[in-house]
Amino acid sequence: MSGATVRMIDVPAMAAWIARHGVETLTERLVSRLREDFLRWEDFDKTPRVASHSARGVIELMPVSDGRRYTFKYVNGHPDNPRTGLQTVTAFGVLADVATGYPVLIAEMTLLTALRTAATSALAASVLARPDSRVLALIGTGSQAEFQALAFRRVLGIETLRVWDTDPAAMDKFERNARALGLEVVRAGSAAEAVAGADIVTTCTADKALATVLTDDLVTAGMHLNAIGGDCPGKTELDPAILRRAAVFAEYLPQSRIEGEIQHLEDDFPAVELWQVLSGAAAGRTDPNQVTVFDSVGFAVEDFSALCLLADEFDGTESAVDLVADPRDPKDLFSLIAAAGIER
Repeated sequence: MSGATVRMIDVPAMAAWIARHGVETLTERLVSRLREDFLRWEDFDKTPRVASHSARGVIELMPVSDGRRYTFKYVNGHPDNPRTGLQTVTAFGVLADVATGYPVLIAEMTLLTALRTAATSALAASVLARPDSRVLALIGTGSQAEFQALAFRRVLGIETLRVWDTDPAAMDKFERNARALGLEVVRAGSAAEAVAGADIVTTCTADKALATVLTDDLVTAGMHLNAIGGDCPGKTELDPAILRRAAVFAEYLPQSRIEGEIQHLEDDFPAVELWQVLSGAAAGRTDPNQVTVFDSVGFAVEDFSALCLLADEFDGTESAVDLVADPRDPKDLFSLIAAAGIER
């Protein structure tokens, strides 16, 4: 009996790889990979993610293929999990060879998704925010916050962070981590105080609700808004009035109209996909005083980029799992049972 082993990168291996190279270095490499993949957007077989909703949260599958490689990610979103010591979001992903259908890599993606979300945010801001942006406001200081801060420092040169969260312990955690990383942190007493004077505002809250964490009166001319918390039907963060006076950009509109901030609005509300801006097919920011919004829900091509980067460049300690049944005679699957010594 022979087995077909699959590379496996678990949480300790992923954490060690990120720590060895650094969040900022890997984010910068991932921004480059994302840009390359967004510029070949039409190569991908795309579909909105498949979601299974419950009263407690959502479980999703996110598949995509470029005809050579296929990836999918399993990911959940359960906002109440931290109350019992569990993560709000967990994920793992699989990369497969399209020619054979065989999986070649399975990897943890809770950490990897945090990297790719931050990299996508920074990539979008690099073409949508004002070039002189130096102050970032973070509304929500949960699991994603440090990754966002480091990505914006490396890619856009952000110097100051203004932060606010309804949970003081989350702000304590972020402030402790951020200061250890050499980031300048201003702890605000409200969302309004956090965004005052900010060039870029990232909203990254987790509540599965039609929330308004940022109201229209708080948004000033020239701001770029990076809305990443709203990512399923019935879960948003922005006052719809903001969207109506802003230039709005998204990843994949068939998914964003269901899950993004623009789910509030009419089906033909004008929005531009990010790949069009990167390719020059559409304009990004056209005026220093313009308000721009990246309505980011997370899309499978971003996970594809992250998994392919991992498969091509991972240089840590990985393991292998005998995941694929591979009998000597490909038509005699039952032989594996006989070889294992199990009675028929």
